[in-house]
Amino acid sequence: MCIPEVSVAQAADRTELIDTLVLGFAADPIARWVLPETHTYLTCMGAFFDGFGGRAFNHQSAFVANSGQGVALWLPPDVEPDEEAMDAALENHIAPELGKDFAMMMKQMGHYHPDEPHWYLPVIAADPQYFGCGLGGELMKHALRRVDEDRLPAYLESSNPRNISLYERHGFEVVGEIQVGKSPVMTPMIRAAR
Repeated sequence: MCIPEVSVAQAADRTELIDTLVLGFAADPIARWVLPETHTYLTCMGAFFDGFGGRAFNHQSAFVANSGQGVALWLPPDVEPDEEAMDAALENHIAPELGKDFAMMMKQMGHYHPDEPHWYLPVIAADPQYFGCGLGGELMKHALRRVDEDRLPAYLESSNPRNISLYERHGFEVVGEIQVGKSPVMTPMIRAAR
């Protein structure tokens, strides 16, 4: 049994924590739709996640549970993912027949982002050997205290339907559905300012 303890992640642990995210998303429907081959997934996804949420390390908004068992990368208002790094991570690795659909999915994700200042959660995951320990819930509680101090809304996209109930328990509401071609469903969710 593990007792979740959450703290701000240190930049020196960035590579190790990105590895935790890669493990945590190994069976994620969207991640594996984009990169279905194991070797390609393991080779590319760390760089993709670093581009997607890595700027959290520069803003004291990368949170870690139990020295790396779980990780959440939150981007504060006016901080965007590094799209160039994300594109470079997948370049020449995503199947050509998925390229247009994935690009359209990313574009649709942008349509759901609130226009007002908000906190954004690009990625949250736990090492699979610690699933069920409450790490995701503790990571959410910790980060949302900071979001609430700012009295701002929070936004995320759930790439796995299993996680929607976790987000709903923390006040997020489904605001749409993104599905392109034969992709799995991505679920945008917003939590109103408190």
